[in-house]
Amino acid sequence: MAKKGNIWIVPHKGGWAVKREKAQRSIVVTPTKAEAEEKGRQVGKNNKVNVITQRKDGTIQSHDSYGNDPNPPQDKEH
Repeated sequence: MAKKGNIWIVPHKGGWAVKREKAQRSIVVTPTKAEAEEKGRQVGKNNKVNVITQRKDGTIQSHDSYGNDPNPPQDKEH
């Protein structure tokens, strides 16, 4: 079984996109970052992969793991 790619929440023309890592097309494009984060978390939990959120300038804002991570992050962000 092929490993599913991580989910990225990235700035997009006119809003925010939820994309699978290395994919050409977005899963969904939303007008707000909050909507994209909600959809990205749903997809990440369903596929048991990481969800990486970027800021508008492209830097990484947060990184959440929804898989079977042997070394889970110690942050208390969510």
